[in-house]
Amino acid sequence: MKSVVRGALALAMLFAGISHLTFARRDFQAQVPDVLVEKGPLDRDAVVVASGVVEAAFGLSLLVLPKERRRIGAALAAFFVAIFPGNIDQWRKGRSAFGLDTDHKRFGRLFFQPLLVAAAWWSTR
Repeated sequence: MKSVVRGALALAMLFAGISHLTFARRDFQAQVPDVLVEKGPLDRDAVVVASGVVEAAFGLSLLVLPKERRRIGAALAAFFVAIFPGNIDQWRKGRSAFGLDTDHKRFGRLFFQPLLVAAAWWSTR
């Protein structure tokens, strides 16, 4: 079961990374917290591109570096924690993206992030 979850995470991360860089860039920009672009050196699009590269690298790493899976899983779990404020910001600011077009849907999505953290950790142990 761990292999199935780990494989699904790898494919999901590859897909997410590619979508950051191509067809979903605008939607992902809705998840970039204002404070990140106001206080940081990057604009929204640069943050989306950078996170897309990181996500694709996570997905690829999970597939091709089996001996490193514990470290990759820990880093991926930390990544999921690190991007959670973007999900909160999207909900608080009422930004629609990915079909999350109501406060109820955006709020409900927040409960899936801990599941991703748990899946990344559990499936790589």
